[in-house]
Amino acid sequence: MTSESTSTPSFLLGGAVTLEDGRVHLHDATALTSAHMDALVWQAVFAEESERNFSRWVLWELGQIAGVRPASIHELYIARGQGKCGGFTVPAINVRGMSYDTARAIFRTAKAQDAGAFILEIARSEIAYTDQRPAEYVSVMLAAALREGFRGPLFIQGDHFQVNHKKFAVDPVTEVSAVKAIVKEAVAAGFYNIDVDTSTLVDLSKATLDEQQRLNYEVCVEITRAVRAEEPAGVTISIGGEIGEVGTENSTPAELEAFMEGYNRTLAAQAPGMAGLSKISVQSGTSHGGIVLADGSIADVKLDLETLASLSKISRDKYSMSGAVQHGASTLPDGAFNNFPRTETAEIHLATNFQNMMYDHLPAELRQEIYAWLDENAKEERKPTDSPEQFYYKTRKKAIGPFKKQLWSLPADVRTALGAAYDEKFGFLFRQLAIGGTRETVAKFVQAPAQHRTAPDGATKFVAAPDDADLSD
Repeated sequence: MTSESTSTPSFLLGGAVTLEDGRVHLHDATALTSAHMDALVWQAVFAEESERNFSRWVLWELGQIAGVRPASIHELYIARGQGKCGGFTVPAINVRGMSYDTARAIFRTAKAQDAGAFILEIARSEIAYTDQRPAEYVSVMLAAALREGFRGPLFIQGDHFQVNHKKFAVDPVTEVSAVKAIVKEAVAAGFYNIDVDTSTLVDLSKATLDEQQRLNYEVCVEITRAVRAEEPAGVTISIGGEIGEVGTENSTPAELEAFMEGYNRTLAAQAPGMAGLSKISVQSGTSHGGIVLADGSIADVKLDLETLASLSKISRDKYSMSGAVQHGASTLPDGAFNNFPRTETAEIHLATNFQNMMYDHLPAELRQEIYAWLDENAKEERKPTDSPEQFYYKTRKKAIGPFKKQLWSLPADVRTALGAAYDEKFGFLFRQLAIGGTRETVAKFVQAPAQHRTAPDGATKFVAAPDDADLSD
């Protein structure tokens, strides 16, 4: 979409929405699936601050009215841990670039397959380099769902809310406080699913597994308590822990048990009765983004399915969690994905391949402009042994934020072609992960209570009188 085609209207959604007594009123639901939604989400991302905040508030309220509400997947995952549902693997999709278009493809696929068990997520690091603060991210996901006519809970997740081990070693209080700060911001925006990653603090030099995992589980408990302190009424946030840093040695049952025993013991001592974890991330052979070879291709990965199956079973049988979580899965070969439901893997995280697809569809001149920017602005990350293909592959995610407006403004034919490619890919993944038909399962276990928000100051100046309405598309 372009700024010219979505210039700021003097009315809201063509007059289909009015503001009265500080509340949003929807008079024509068809406007939600029209180009008026494209204009509103553009304002929510690119307008000046007061109009941006107003647009985000309107999107939130329209979601509340239409039944498209941020929700926690906690109850579904606990039900799975109790054997009340299963046979599918929840995809957690990191939406990095062209977020509105990407999310629209996800929701189109979900509607087509009647899927409800899927997660939209963004990591602590991605929030920075894609220039998507939590409030913006939630607004864009809501807009995409409304635009595609999707109805139901939205599971929006903070992925890898990670403690940096180097910063922790220098100043643990400041580093943990930084994670708590992003938790506070994210939950306030509507992130009701948080993956706490303190696996960076595992110390394999210690003599026992408990000592190796001690900092991991103690700091995870500390952040768990911080998450619970931010919960809105009626919401139990889904929290995940992690025992093996992705890209390192594969996790073992003994490590899982050492972490969970320590975590549960510490949480019970510090906050009796507080809800704990609903899932656990493990390492089973993948790496984030895959391993890129000199020619730009991705190396084959040996996925340890036995580890996934074993750790998922222990997680359910012994700790009543949904199972194990697999990170770094998007660059696996297509033939790997049907193994995840078979092994009862609870959740897999998918990110880099969608970014790769976006770059593959960019006009050559824009891609070259981005690569020239990386040559200058990411040059410190270039290793002497890196081929150009390896360097650009590893660093081009860093250009998503600086080039965000250009990516959102691509020509219609480019966006249409990429959208079709996304439809095919998401359709394949949803089928392989067996989440078709899970909307009914989600509805059985998940409640998303209405949470209306107060209108921002000066909201009425952005809405014209109904006489000025124009409902044409």
